[in-house]
Amino acid sequence: MHRRMPCAGSPLSRRQFLQVGAIGGLGLSLGDALRLQAADTARKARAESIIHIFLPGGMAHQESWDPKPLAPVEYRGEMASIPTKLEGVQFNECLKHTAQIADKLTIVRSMTHGEAAHERGVHNMFTGYRPSPALIFPSFGSVVSHELGVRNNLPPYVAVPSIVANDAGSGYLSSAYGPFSLGSDPANQGFQVKDLTLPGDVSPERFTSRRHMLDAVNEHFAKTEKSDKLDAMDTFYQRAYGLISSEKARLAFDINQENAKLRDEYGRNAAGQRFLMARRLVEAGVRFVTCHYSGWDYHNGITKETRNNLPQFDQGFAALIRDLSARGLLEKTLVMVSSEFGRTPKINGTAGRDHWPKVFSVVLAGGGIKAGSVYGRSDSIAAEPEDDALTVEDLSHTVYECLGIDPEKKLMSPGDRPIDIVREGKTRKELLA
Repeated sequence: MHRRMPCAGSPLSRRQFLQVGAIGGLGLSLGDALRLQAADTARKARAESIIHIFLPGGMAHQESWDPKPLAPVEYRGEMASIPTKLEGVQFNECLKHTAQIADKLTIVRSMTHGEAAHERGVHNMFTGYRPSPALIFPSFGSVVSHELGVRNNLPPYVAVPSIVANDAGSGYLSSAYGPFSLGSDPANQGFQVKDLTLPGDVSPERFTSRRHMLDAVNEHFAKTEKSDKLDAMDTFYQRAYGLISSEKARLAFDINQENAKLRDEYGRNAAGQRFLMARRLVEAGVRFVTCHYSGWDYHNGITKETRNNLPQFDQGFAALIRDLSARGLLEKTLVMVSSEFGRTPKINGTAGRDHWPKVFSVVLAGGGIKAGSVYGRSDSIAAEPEDDALTVEDLSHTVYECLGIDPEKKLMSPGDRPIDIVREGKTRKELLA
């Protein structure tokens, strides 16, 4: 908790005098302290919410955001590239819709880390930390939930349709900060979010009565036991009550409220409807939505598989950016597209590409991010970063900065050990608007 410092020129209270004395003991003047306070106050959120679109499997940067049309065919692959709204910048042939909104994006072509296994790569990209046998780190969504809390009776962290892995959970933080999962796919016929309606035999009055009884039980246990599970369960029931009792909150999850034409624009498929649900949720007040669209582990036949999978993403993602922009939401919603790693520079013997974490691409938009730019560069065969390598720590630092969360703050682990939200790394100012 930050202590309030006196305004310049105002008299000091006894408590403030003691605080200033403590500051002096650290070698800081009152002027230094006031400057530090001003710098801390200046950290304002550029984004109110974040949509993290994760593409599990390891999306090939060469067959998406960073094609190499001048490289030999064994490196560039069989697919063509197309121009975008950014002069001299090309995307894969299947990203024709996204090419038309490239002026709203920042394409990072120099993302890098050292984890070539799926599980370790996913952990890296969801937490900003390399996996550790000693500690499970919390995901971005759980940190945001912990730091920013509930808004409009909606869970602060929602997974669409479910969490991609345990790495997207609360880690060493209380499980109360874990994600609320939809439980089914918004693209399915008859889609309905679990646990948002009362059973037919339970009236609102009966539900309220049960809640009061639960409060009494919780109070008893709170006086006799201290347990994360008890705290998390109490938080779960409180949020469940908020969802069920708030019509506005329940409607946020009802994708059938959307105009049919808009649903068609996103695409009546897994990618399109998940991205549309993500937009509904941030518009209603959810702070962090993680949204996954699977199927990128192309060790075999990468050209065919990309042509099957990428067009759905392309349609839905371009529609999401346009929709957020039209509603005035893009400037306060950070959109991030990532994968656990990229693919090998050279096509393998089965016409695919294998795991490659040395360089790959991430896409950012909105929420304080510079629009219409390319950050960093891979080399001529997309094997290494050539300029401005971006580490996972740097990306995490920058994302938290956009959300108004101090990336250098320390959180407490179960053993009351302070752990940095991000260890090392720095905010990349070049990515910010």
